[in-house]
Amino acid sequence: MRPALAAYGNWLRDHQSWLRTIQWVVVVAYAMLILVPAFMPLPDDSARMVNNLTVFAQFVFWGIWWPFVLVSMVLFGRLWCGVLCPEGALSEWASRHGKGRPIPRWMRWGGWPFVAFVLTTVYGQMVSVYQYPKAVLLVLGGSTVAAMVVGYYYTRGKRAWCRYLCPVNGVFELLTKLAPMHYKVDEQKWKHSLDIGIRIQAVDCAPLQPIRHMKGGSGCHMCGRCSDHRGAVTLAARPFGEEVVEVAEKEATHWQTLLIVFGLLGVAIGAFHWTVSPWFVTLKQWAAEWLVNREIFWPLDDNTPWWLFTHYPELNDSFTWLDGGLLIGYIGATALVMGACISLSLALAVAVAGSWSNRRFHHLAQALIPLAGCGVFLGLSATTLTLLKHEGIQAYWANNLRLTLLTGAMLWSLWLAIKIVARWGGGRAWLVLVPFLGTLATVGAAWGFMFWWW
Repeated sequence: MRPALAAYGNWLRDHQSWLRTIQWVVVVAYAMLILVPAFMPLPDDSARMVNNLTVFAQFVFWGIWWPFVLVSMVLFGRLWCGVLCPEGALSEWASRHGKGRPIPRWMRWGGWPFVAFVLTTVYGQMVSVYQYPKAVLLVLGGSTVAAMVVGYYYTRGKRAWCRYLCPVNGVFELLTKLAPMHYKVDEQKWKHSLDIGIRIQAVDCAPLQPIRHMKGGSGCHMCGRCSDHRGAVTLAARPFGEEVVEVAEKEATHWQTLLIVFGLLGVAIGAFHWTVSPWFVTLKQWAAEWLVNREIFWPLDDNTPWWLFTHYPELNDSFTWLDGGLLIGYIGATALVMGACISLSLALAVAVAGSWSNRRFHHLAQALIPLAGCGVFLGLSATTLTLLKHEGIQAYWANNLRLTLLTGAMLWSLWLAIKIVARWGGGRAWLVLVPFLGTLATVGAAWGFMFWWW
């Protein structure tokens, strides 16, 4: 297994021209699926994947692409980013022909992965990005244009957009920590090659990783360009979650914790919840009655622009200002409630272990990555199943599979927590896990409402 992985890494290094060809094929397909449906009439109820490009593109993006890109991160690391991602390829291409300016200080701010994920997720719900091609063009196309603009102005032949501003960069970094493979760097071999005076051209690392000192693989795009560099870089196997347990002990940050706790386990859950929540319906009815009783009617108008809130009157699908406001409020409230409950549970676990430690708090939060990633996959795959149902394909097995995946993710998170707490030492290890079990129960209940109880 190990020699085969190392050979595969070298193969990627030696076939970069092939990889670029693959990337441009993906770019062309991506552009066609984004652009063409946006200028076609909206499909009616009889449209199917086999006879309507808009429905086909919808299934490709939201039924296959995004759910299984997440799965690929857990299995192969960020191979998608280095080999297939159209945004990364276009940003790097623009950078090779651009201004080559240095990366500004504002772009290096550590909070962009969290902020970009939250804004993109909420805005996608506001314009119904899973349903309408114009919204897809606006959200995905807009992100791609931004990636090219950033690439054109900053760095030379690199992927500054991917490194700092991509809305899913933070999510990919977290999920990649679970992957069973990474490019392992032997710093001693690297240093030895320098000591004996070997001169080798520096690696063209597009995502701007400090390869020599790279401990984990969360920022690596798995493109293979650095494979066997100075005889010190090797594509190698590692235990699932090793980076979470060992590397994250020193590298976990408060921004990553915010993304896990308030982003993936808060905002994302709220974004998936509101469409099926009876609480949202009850709240909307109460708010509408309150407004009518006071003769305040403008929030009930459905004249919102389509690029702000969903507005497709020809399909009887238009948000009122009240709908849009409550949607944002519901997602925000869900994020605050879920984030507060999870944070309190994690804080209690750290407190039980002894004196307070921010480092331990952020490290323990990393154990929730499997559960957070599984939840987003389940939420996105709900769209997959809806689209399949529209094609006449019933999925009676779906809830059983959901329960299996959710249970497996909980056990994985618990196992990571056990490994993390064991590194803290002391005799309270099992007591520390009691509050953590409360965190798992909180997240499990949130998905239980969506899939089984409502």
